[in-house]
Amino acid sequence: MRITRVLSTTLLLAGLAATPAMADSSPSASPSDDSSAPTQAGTSFRTATELDQGQTGTASGSTGDYLYWSFAADAGQRPTVKATVKLPDTHAGQTWQLDVYDGLRRRQACQYGAATRTAAQDATSLDLACTLRTVRAWSETWANDPLPGTYYVRLTVVDLQSSDLGQPVSTELRVDSKDIGGSAAVDGSLAQPLTPGIAAKSASDDDSSSSTSAALSSIEPDGGWSSGWWSDRWVWTAVGGVLAALAGIGGYALTRGSGRPRRVPPPGM
Repeated sequence: MRITRVLSTTLLLAGLAATPAMADSSPSASPSDDSSAPTQAGTSFRTATELDQGQTGTASGSTGDYLYWSFAADAGQRPTVKATVKLPDTHAGQTWQLDVYDGLRRRQACQYGAATRTAAQDATSLDLACTLRTVRAWSETWANDPLPGTYYVRLTVVDLQSSDLGQPVSTELRVDSKDIGGSAAVDGSLAQPLTPGIAAKSASDDDSSSSTSAALSSIEPDGGWSSGWWSDRWVWTAVGGVLAALAGIGGYALTRGSGRPRRVPPPGM
């Protein structure tokens, strides 16, 4: 009976402690209202169109254009960028490529996904995808780890015949993230997210001078940037300590027995 109570208490505490950790593992980007999604794309890093996670942005352009979007990714997220290119009715074989850059404009490698694909002559559309590595809260200066901040997406054709240059195309882009949680957490955090200037903002409205300053990207996660120190590792550490204590109690209950055996004489006899 005593062992049963110990095991029941262990399972109850483990279930209660695992509840917040399981909640943290849910997708971090909830679907947004697509009515507010952007319908155009930028032509450079500085004019990249801001896109919230969970939105599907659309844009029309010509074959050979560079299309740019930007989105925010926080620590513990694993972003996945998906793009669909709707090709013209008549075209030759052409290769499209999806590139993702961080706030320092360093190209980030795709953990998996087809970021470069070639469309056949009879293809009407082309799907591209790139899943990045998990965004880290802190990294060494020499490393190329993805860090919290603004990320840029560039979509363009990299191989086509001259006869297809300038043909109209339409594109769709969507960014979603999976919250990895404490399994990818690291100690330390950035002083500020990597959100560099994206445009030149005139200061002539405030005074008579015509000076300009860089305008920082206004895009950020729905719940704001994380502090960098909290993760569900703390929950599982507490769970491990509780289970270790309960295991010690259970082991003691199993090994100490019911008391002194009947046939052993008391001390002093």
